[in-house]
Amino acid sequence: QVQFVESGGGLVQPGGSLRLSCAASGFTFSAFFMSWIRQAPGKERELVAFISSTSSTNYADSVKGRFTISRDNAKNTVYLQMNSLKPEDTAVYYCYARSASGVSNYWGQGTQVTVSS
Repeated sequence: QVQFVESGGGLVQPGGSLRLSCAASGFTFSAFFMSWIRQAPGKERELVAFISSTSSTNYADSVKGRFTISRDNAKNTVYLQMNSLKPEDTAVYYCYARSASGVSNYWGQGTQVTVSS
């Protein structure tokens, strides 16, 4: 049974930092591509950051230089370090796992990030 435990969201002031974690179980984590995807109210989902099974990374232009995605295969966990947060980063952040073939994909339950003074 696939399970995710997401944590680290919350309320932070503009310019602040948060670190999201997503601990996964029930599939071969090390073989999967992992992503963080966010959705703000009234907006479409946006791919924020991606990390491959070999730890190659890619970022949305809106977060480049501010966010860092990483993974710890020994802990089956993916992280998103978010610095210099802006009000427009406010959204529900989901971790997402996809197999290399694309056949299998799984979503976390989401964690709310609110950036406000």
